[in-house]
Amino acid sequence: MPLLSLKRKVKASLKSFRLDWVGSVVLFIGCFGLLVGQALAAGSARFVQDRFAIGLWVDPPASPDLDERYAEIAQANFTCLIGIFGANNSNSIARQLELCEKHQLKALVSLGGQRPDRLPTNSACWGYFLGDEPQVGAFAGLRETTDAIRAARPGKLGYINLFPDIAFPGALGTTNYEEYVGRFIREVGPDVLSMDHYPQFSPDADGRDGYCRNLEVMRRHSLAAGIPFWNFFNAMPYGPHTDPTEAQLRWQVYTSLAYGARGVMYFCYWTPAGAEFPKGGAIITRDGRKTRHYAEARRINGTLKNFGPTLMRLRSTGVVRIRPGQDAAVFLRGGGLKGLSEGEYLVGNFVHEDGRRAVLINNFHFAYSAWPTVVFDAATASVREVDPKTGMEAPVLDDSPDMPGLQLSMDAGQGRLFLLPPSGR
Repeated sequence: MPLLSLKRKVKASLKSFRLDWVGSVVLFIGCFGLLVGQALAAGSARFVQDRFAIGLWVDPPASPDLDERYAEIAQANFTCLIGIFGANNSNSIARQLELCEKHQLKALVSLGGQRPDRLPTNSACWGYFLGDEPQVGAFAGLRETTDAIRAARPGKLGYINLFPDIAFPGALGTTNYEEYVGRFIREVGPDVLSMDHYPQFSPDADGRDGYCRNLEVMRRHSLAAGIPFWNFFNAMPYGPHTDPTEAQLRWQVYTSLAYGARGVMYFCYWTPAGAEFPKGGAIITRDGRKTRHYAEARRINGTLKNFGPTLMRLRSTGVVRIRPGQDAAVFLRGGGLKGLSEGEYLVGNFVHEDGRRAVLINNFHFAYSAWPTVVFDAATASVREVDPKTGMEAPVLDDSPDMPGLQLSMDAGQGRLFLLPPSGR
């Protein structure tokens, strides 16, 4: 991985915008030091996520057809965006939020050089982008900014995205990644934990295990802190990364869900300029054309939107990786499944806020479909599946009723979500 993060290079390549968040921290501290104590005392000042985040990096540039561009985002079933490239001053931010409100999107907007008490507050504004991949030396200033925003704009999110675990310790400012994430939570006190990790999918580089390892760190720390986590995943070719197929996009999304993510963010939506991305290939090209990834994202996001209300009510209790040749029954003990036939799967176990259990089964292959025989630890008649087309609970149907046992058909990288009675019932 280059010393500078890829998203930093994107920012550098967009000459119309330069986010100097360190300078903003200094400004905020000077103007709003007196507000910090108020923020700490006000529990209602914390951001509370109310929907699953399906977001994007690199929003459309300002243009006469911006209304059409935001309609495209909504039609692709995104629910939010990080809007710091196409809108970075008070006038363009106001226009961005007007369009988000019109198209029922949420936005994390640029600070635009504004003091906290001048930041926008309308219903489409989910919060404000404070920084990307900070070192630990920036944590104290980010805490001051976060507290000042909570005081001046209670309920809004001060969003900060972290390095992935493949960043070298010198970039983090700590000796290891666990220390980096732990200190961020203790010293900044975020309302959402977020990171970016882009696995490789090529014959000589399989990044799936590393992606899962990073998600597990996010899962553990977010549960301990009582906050949700989001993660960026890759949707375009660059450097050593091949252009992902729809199945590879789907694999990244459902793997994140298996670990309990409450938000997934596409890198990138609008193709950025610069030598780092000569192939282009994001969801929208630099000249505004839809790539094949637009239809892919629309399909994947449509299911995510339907799953979203259920996912927001789940708390992760564990994740199990089933590898070929393993006795799945041994590894599945304690979850909602008792058996999975031969194959490679990721199983996310959850508890629903109403006391029921939930299981997300992910086909861990991104190139092959799977057709597992599944054994739940409850009677199949008592199990419900969350319908990907409607989001409603439905009876579990056997995809091969002429074969013994319950058969499920799963596309490459696909996940299926089930709800089970509470344990012991």
